[in-house]
Amino acid sequence: MKKLLISLLILSVGLSAMQMKNYRAVPIKKATLLKSGNEKMYCSVCGMTLPMFYRTNHAADHDHKHDQYCSVTCLVEDMVINGKEMSNFKVVDNTTLKFIPSKDAYFVVGSKKPGTMSMVSKYAFGTKAAAQKFQKENGGKIMRFDAVINLVKARQAKELAMIKKKQAMMAKKGGMMYNKMCKKTDKHFTSTAQAKAFLKESQICGNIKGKKLQVIGLYLSKRK
Repeated sequence: MKKLLISLLILSVGLSAMQMKNYRAVPIKKATLLKSGNEKMYCSVCGMTLPMFYRTNHAADHDHKHDQYCSVTCLVEDMVINGKEMSNFKVVDNTTLKFIPSKDAYFVVGSKKPGTMSMVSKYAFGTKAAAQKFQKENGGKIMRFDAVINLVKARQAKELAMIKKKQAMMAKKGGMMYNKMCKKTDKHFTSTAQAKAFLKESQICGNIKGKKLQVIGLYLSKRK
């Protein structure tokens, strides 16, 4: 009996740790994917798998199409660095897990929950009461969408440099994996999302997923 209780306790702690580690993730069936085509699972900028970071997802319309992002950081990069003209901004409401207009959301910025593509976390809620409840439990500051965008823009140069450095290291690792475990392709890719979609469909590296899929996708999208 004692061993059973200890086993249950260890399992409980393990599950709690897993939930904390993957706080931003939701099951695919609970994630709303607004993009179309074989790249719809992946962030339009960094290529990360959207359901894995769903609680920080943003979306916007560009050129009569939907773009979806793992974070507001990637949205701002597409808007400022890539020069896209965007409209119809949306964000995931952490209460309902549905997309709502970004201008209506209350963001808790700088909570103890993990950030996505940023050291500063940003989680959105459909009501101020829900944001205040989250803030009370996790800390942070409540802000509206325009203020969040300005904050990201102010920090963009520093955070983008950090992101690119990390991506370069990941791409290097992806290159080693690609050369070791994949059939070769001469195909060129304009984004990590495009490369990941190709890898899933072609199976040239087998049925890879998770970090392996991300780093090899990064390598293929950045190689000369």
